[in-house]
Order: sequence, then C-alpha cells, then structure tokens
Amino acid sequence: MRRYKRTVVGLAFATTAVTGVTGWASGNSQRPVTGPPPGTAAWVGDRSLGRALPDPATTAPGRVADFFATLSPGARQDLVRRHPLVVGNLDGVPVKLRYRANSLALRGTPHERLARPGRQILAFDPRGRGQVVEVYGDLERARHVAVVVPGADIDARTFDRADDPYGTPAGMAKSLRAAAGSPTAVIAWTGYTTPVGLGLDAAQGDLAEAGAERLTRFTEGLAARGTPRPSLFCHSYGSVVCGLAADDVEASDIVVLGSPGMRAGSVADLRTDARVWAAKDPSDWISKVPNVRLLGLGHGNDPAAPGFGAQRVPAERAQGHTGYFAPGTDSLHTFAAIAQGEVQ
Repeated sequence: MRRYKRTVVGLAFATTAVTGVTGWASGNSQRPVTGPPPGTAAWVGDRSLGRALPDPATTAPGRVADFFATLSPGARQDLVRRHPLVVGNLDGVPVKLRYRANSLALRGTPHERLARPGRQILAFDPRGRGQVVEVYGDLERARHVAVVVPGADIDARTFDRADDPYGTPAGMAKSLRAAAGSPTAVIAWTGYTTPVGLGLDAAQGDLAEAGAERLTRFTEGLAARGTPRPSLFCHSYGSVVCGLAADDVEASDIVVLGSPGMRAGSVADLRTDARVWAAKDPSDWISKVPNVRLLGLGHGNDPAAPGFGAQRVPAERAQGHTGYFAPGTDSLHTFAAIAQGEVQ
C-alpha cells in the first residue's frame, strides 16, 4: 500500500514537472488538431484544371508529389493563390511552393511575423493555437536533414520566444544548424497540438498519439520529395511523440533529450530500425519525474537509463531542461555529429 501511495503521489508530481513549470495551477485540456488542412472542401471541389485534385484526407504524400510533377509552373502558382492553406500544409508538395503558399496564408494573421523575408515556413495551420513548421537551410539540396520535435507549451505564438532561445523549436533548430553547418538542413516541427499548463494532458498520451500520426506523415512527405531520412531530436513531451511514432516514422536516428519516457520499456519495444539516443543533464528537473505508468498516466521507463538500451549522449555541460542546444555544450556538439551522420 505504501508503494502504491508513493506511485500515485509521484504521478501527481509528474503531471506538474512534465509541463516545465513550477507550482500547481489550473491546466487547460487540449483537443488535438487532426485531419486534412483547412480549406480542403474548396480544394476538393475545384475543377479549374479540368480534373480532380488529390484529396488531402486520403492521398499519400507520394501520390501528391506525382500529381504536382504533372503540373505546369503556371498551374502550380494558380493553386497556390487559390488554396494557400491546402498547398502550404500538404505533404508531398514541392518545398518552394509551400513556402510561397504559407507566406500568403500568414498575411493578416496574428502570426504575420513568420512571413518576414528570409523565413521558410513549410507549414502553417491556424486551427487551435496554431501549428508552424520552419526550415533552416536549403532543404532541397541538403545532404543531411534534422527535425526538432518540441514539448509542452509550444504553438504558433511561442514557437520562437526571444526570452528562451534554446527552449523553443526555432531556437533549437537555429543552434543545431549553426553547429552542423551548411550541408545540413534543420526543420523546427511544431506540427501537433502540445500540452498546456498543468492539466492531465502532459501526463497522458492522447496528444502524443495524434502528434505521432502527423509526424509520420510529415516524414513520408519528405521521403516523397527525395529528402534524406532525417534524424529526429525530440525534447521533453516531444519524446513521447517520437516514441509512439518510432515504428512507422521515416528516420535515421531518434534522439530524445529531457525525456519523461517514450511509452516503451526499452529500445526493442520501439520496433524501429533507427538508432536511438538519449541525453539528460544532471541539473534537468525531469530526473525527478517518476518513470511509471498507471491508469493511463506517466510515460514509462527513462530512455537515458542504462537498461533502456539507447546510446547515451553526453550532457554534463548542458544546464536545466532547456539547455541542451546551448552553444558550447557537449550535447550540442554530439547532436551536430549525429545530424551529420558522423557518429557510428
């Protein structure tokens, strides 16, 4: 009975800690954004090209890529103008068309800053709290690709907070790109609904399950465009997403950092052919989160524990829960080597 009570108390603490904030407060339960992009009905009903357009709800990214390959430059641009939200969010569409479509879709929104010259927005979905995917580097010519999958409290508004540069997907991606160099393109992927506050969402797997499906389709879209298999860098709750996606996602490496668990008992349970890595610095409060699962709460074993079977990433010089991508850290140095395929 004492052990059971300790576990329940530990899970209550885990609900607090996983969100990355201190103290108790009221959480906000989130409903995941799923399904095809906004504007799909108008897109499906469009016969301006004299033929049906691929249904975003049912067409695989590879078939989308094949369809766009048959279009003239003028026809492609016409679809961008008529359906920017669909073209900008449809996996398999040529990269530069998506950049153009999302630039148009962002105009007049509260997130118009994302459309500033030089930014390469690969996806923008305004539903819910907003989802954003941004590319750093030349994705079409990159020899190596990395994808940063963030954790809780990240959305279109907090995607690139200036006051927490290495705790946001934009800051993590910029730092990794600088460390890895120009042959590597890095994608900041906030393509799922993340937990907010201190509700049960952060200790449950519902949002991660929805995110895993979207992450899998996203990597399928990269493969359809001939992009190299990416390495995934999954922070905090993002590692739960990557754990649930591991057996389907197109990835060369799965790197988890500050992870509360991957909803798996070991690397073998992930059923992936990707290499699995784990980093946890000594000062990260995530170490205080009990690695248990009970009644749907908690995310299971610690990926950084020796028994899990992941390759360990040194992180002694990282500080806190959001310091893994800080310049000069051993963790960032190793991340860059993994992204470049230099670590065996």
